[in-house]
Amino acid sequence: MNAATIRSLFRKQKLIPAVLQDARTREVLMLAYVNAQALRLTMETGWAHFYSRSRKRIWKKGETSGHVQRVEEIRYDCDEDTLLFKVRPAGPACHTGRRSCFFRKIRYTKAQGDRGAHTADLPGRRGGKRGKKPRRR
Repeated sequence: MNAATIRSLFRKQKLIPAVLQDARTREVLMLAYVNAQALRLTMETGWAHFYSRSRKRIWKKGETSGHVQRVEEIRYDCDEDTLLFKVRPAGPACHTGRRSCFFRKIRYTKAQGDRGAHTADLPGRRGGKRGKKPRRR
C-alpha cells in the first residue's frame, strides 16, 4: 500500500472501519476504526493500531492486556472505505476474554408468507423475547 492509496482511503472520511481476521483460521475477531496515523503506525510496526473514538486517541491493540495482534497483511475493499487486517493474535481479541468479539448471535426466522424477509429477535421488535410488549392487566 503506497502513500497515494492511503491518501485515497482517507479522502472521503477521517476514520475507516478495520475488520481483524485471524490469518490462519479466517475467523473474524473484531472491528475497530483507524485514522491515517493509526494505519501508518500499523504499517511501520507490524502491530495493529487503532483510533479510539471514545478516548480520542491512537491505541495499540493489547497495550494493556498483552493480547497484541501481529498484522500479516492489509487489504482494502472495492469502495476503498473498509480495511481488512489479517493478523496473528497473541491471545483473545475481545475485551471480555473471548477469542472473538463476535460471539453473540441474532436468532431469526423467515417471516411467514414472505420468502425473503426475516424477523429478528431484537429489542423493540414484536415477537422477540426482549421486544415483547408487556401485557395489560
